[in-house]
Amino acid sequence: MILIDGEITIGRPVDDVFDTVADERNEPKYNPRFQLVEQVTDGPIGAATRFKAATTMGRPAEMTIEFTEFERPRRLSSVTTMPAMSIAGTMTFDPVPAGTRMRWSWELQPHGATRLLTPLIAWMGQRQETEIWSGLKRYLEGTAAASRRVPAWTPGGVDEG
Repeated sequence: MILIDGEITIGRPVDDVFDTVADERNEPKYNPRFQLVEQVTDGPIGAATRFKAATTMGRPAEMTIEFTEFERPRRLSSVTTMPAMSIAGTMTFDPVPAGTRMRWSWELQPHGATRLLTPLIAWMGQRQETEIWSGLKRYLEGTAAASRRVPAWTPGGVDEG
């Protein structure tokens, strides 16, 4: 088993960060490895919601993500299954003066011959998680900045920028 954990502070309210992460269909917006995500269960997103995703992690792979715990906006747990491994973990979202502190903790269980690559997977997994959540930070903080921008000109010709 491989343990991967970390944290990041994102300059957005807890609800915004949680809701973006909880809707897995958003992941391709901040994680370039994800190509397609679709919700496969009906109804609103919550515990037992499942998603199918197509990703490239060296080579194309399909996975299923199922939420096992859903406590909006504080805690989100999931199990991800794919041919090479299973991943179980939890993310927590805490308000801090700078926005939201998001923490993640994953347990990766490689299957079959993939177990031989455990040290490499551990190293790569830690790096990839940091990249993914840094991408989320850029996406959410960039979205917030874009929504606050004032145009450099107005129809009346007054420069507000």
